[in-house]
This record gives sequence, structure tokens and C-alpha cells, in this order.
Amino acid sequence: MQKIAVIGAGQMGTGIAQTVAAHGMRVMLSDVDLATAEAGKGKIDKAVSKLVGRGKIDVGAAEALLDRITPIGDYSPMEEADLIIEAATEREEIKNAIFEAAGKVLADDAIFASNTSSIPITRMANHSPDPARFIGLHFFNPVPVMGLIEVIPGLATAKSTTDSVTEFAKGLGKEVVLSQDEPGFVVNRILLPMINEAVFVLGQSTAGIEDIDKGCRLGLNHPMGPLQLADFVGLDTCLDIINVLYRTTRDSKYRPAPLLVKYVEAGWLGRKTGRGFYDYTGEAPVPTR
Repeated sequence: MQKIAVIGAGQMGTGIAQTVAAHGMRVMLSDVDLATAEAGKGKIDKAVSKLVGRGKIDVGAAEALLDRITPIGDYSPMEEADLIIEAATEREEIKNAIFEAAGKVLADDAIFASNTSSIPITRMANHSPDPARFIGLHFFNPVPVMGLIEVIPGLATAKSTTDSVTEFAKGLGKEVVLSQDEPGFVVNRILLPMINEAVFVLGQSTAGIEDIDKGCRLGLNHPMGPLQLADFVGLDTCLDIINVLYRTTRDSKYRPAPLLVKYVEAGWLGRKTGRGFYDYTGEAPVPTR
């Protein structure tokens, strides 16, 4: 694969575009309009500049990386893409609309992948032009740093599609976990119930924010506590994922913690809004309760 298109110039989409461009491939980066896509490239420019400042990459390599990223304002240029990666928000109706619109320009031998972290691939594939060339390709945040990608074929995904996407993922220097198309796949099927349960523990006043996170860091040897991690992921994203698990499986063990719902309703979404389980407006994060 030589030319990749990424739909969504948010945190995940820009991370994917940066990683792909860093490995020598050309990237088309799109969003709702050209200005938003260009702003996404601007974020990549800042991230790469920090790497230059830290001596992680030289100026020439940084310039070449950025030259390989082209912001676009509509889907038509994607007819040249070997692989289109959807990296929009974790809302199925939004993703399905993207698959239907961008699918109109998908080349006959190209692959359509979704960066979904929880939504069933087989179901979404029905909104693509060819379910045999549709697959889940789940990157982890921050994409340039995290060493894992989940590859999730749907029921109709061709083996050649799975093989090609697996090779692509490994070409980015990532380890690959192959998952069956079950809600949440592997990592989030395990992680999100843990985060959700940590919020239940907080909401029931079993322990405070710092003690919950400290207990998991030291008792489970995790690098980050579940509430701090939820802030990093985004509480709205956490709620979206746990809702997918709950609605898809109908299993009550996945019911969202009421306190998680309240935080999202309050707009306290974590680091991206300056407040979640921790307040990030000062020099160091402090618990909000």
C-alpha cells in the first residue's frame, strides 16, 4: 500500500496520519471541510516539531513526513487510495454515513477500514460497497507511541483483506492482535468494564479518586489508574464504548455507571475539556471530588 486516506482529523485521525507518513506512505487527511483537515495537519506539524526539539527526528525527516500529508476537503481524491481508514467519533450513525459517502469513490481493489474501538464490524460492513473489503483496524491512543493495533475481520471479510491489512499494520512497526468480531474486541472488552467498575466504586463512595487510581497502579502494577486513564481516553468515548457493549450484548454487567453518565452530561469529559475525574486547569491535575 502506497497511498492511504484517513477520514477524521481529530486526535486519532491525526495520529494515524502521522504514523503512516512517518513510514514513507502518502496520506490524504480529510474532515468535514478543508479548513478542519488543514487544522489537523497543523496539529501534526506541532507534534513533529516537538520530536525535532527532543532529538527524536531530524529536520529533513520531519519536513518529508509533513510533505507526505495532504489535507483534502471532500472524498473524491480518495479514489486513488489503496486503503481508506475511517477515524471519526465513536457513533455508529456517523460512521455509517461516512462509509456510504466515501464508499462511492472506493477503488475496485481498495480496502475500507474502520478505527472503531467497539462497534461490530459485520454490522457496519453493510454500509460499505463491498463487505469482503471491509475490516476493523483499531489503533490505540496516542497512535505514534502505542505499539498495538487490533485487526478485526467481519463475517464477510475476505482472507486476502485481513492478510493485506495485517501486513500494513506490521509495516507501521506495530504488534498485531487478531480479534473476532465481538463487541469491544479484545482490549476494550476487558478495559472498559474495569473503568466502568472503577466509576461505580467512586460513585458508591467505597474510595476516593486518588485511592482508586493508586490501588490499581500499585496493586495491579498498571502505569495509570483507571480514572486517570478514562480522562485521557475521554469520558464521552468511554461512555460510548460501554453503551455499545451494553446494547449489543444486553448483558447487565455492562450497564454504564450513573456517575459516568453525569460527568458526560456535565461536559466534564477529561483532559480535552480541562476537567473530568481530575481538574487539569492548574500546573498539576487534582481530583475533582
